[in-house]
Amino acid sequence: MTTLLTPPPGITVRPATLDDADAVCALLNEIDLLEIGRADTSLTEVEADLKHPGVDLERDSWLLFDSDRMVGYGLLWDDSGHERIDMDQYTLPDQLRSAQLLFDLMEARAVERAALNGASRAVVHMHLNIEPTTDVAALRGRGWRPVRRYNVLTRPLSTTADPVPAPPPGVTLRACAAEEDRRRAHALLQASFADHFDFQPRTYEQWLDDIDGDRADWSLVWIAHVDGIGDAAAMRTHDNRASSGWIGNLGVLREARGRGLGGHLLRHAFGHYAGLGRDRIGLGVDTDNSSGALALYEGHGMTLDFAVDTWESTLPVPA
Repeated sequence: MTTLLTPPPGITVRPATLDDADAVCALLNEIDLLEIGRADTSLTEVEADLKHPGVDLERDSWLLFDSDRMVGYGLLWDDSGHERIDMDQYTLPDQLRSAQLLFDLMEARAVERAALNGASRAVVHMHLNIEPTTDVAALRGRGWRPVRRYNVLTRPLSTTADPVPAPPPGVTLRACAAEEDRRRAHALLQASFADHFDFQPRTYEQWLDDIDGDRADWSLVWIAHVDGIGDAAAMRTHDNRASSGWIGNLGVLREARGRGLGGHLLRHAFGHYAGLGRDRIGLGVDTDNSSGALALYEGHGMTLDFAVDTWESTLPVPA
């Protein structure tokens, strides 16, 4: 592999700033159109990423330009404090040399961040659509490999077909209007997902940063309480996507599974978002999830929209 840290002719590189959020969003939506057939990235999501507390924009972000045209964007962050480093990388399909440059820059920074954490290697993860603008053959040539697949599922909604359901006996739902309930939702989701692939523990404050908590609509986050067990499940949703409502997390404590809580929360989201005027709702699910989540969602009428692979590269930290 030839390391290309000098931009190709006509290509310039600089870090991103918060003022670039609109332009980055436009680039990501251009790539969305190529990969999934619609623009589905919201400005809110981009702004939250650029404000991530684990990102030093000067060192962990990259914008690539061909003259005045933005053709690439990269963002890198560290939630593990050790060897695991995460990154997002987007380039337009006619920009193979620019994509290689961006990978060189980002991989070098991932190694640097892992070294700062005292790790002997950087284990870098990145999500890519299964039909990406990225050249997959070139990516494999760099030593990257897919390690997990996530399906994005969607379902049409209507107020006729999707009324808000009555809760099962002994179950009550409440929204997270109070700070105490927001902290409880965080604790429930952390516990529910602790044994899932790629889980990264997050403090309450970190979680708020992850979900842009200052702007979150907490009326769209619910806790399920079960008589005899207590608070047993939580669901975080948001309504800022252009094409659909979105279920970000749905978690049920292990000791409360098998009682229909997941299905009830799912139907509650269907009914609530139909009442908000949404005609579609979506979520992402790990296809190897051992809790049976994929079967649950498919059993409630959700179907495949597109799929995303987690790619991994393991890079040594020089001694």
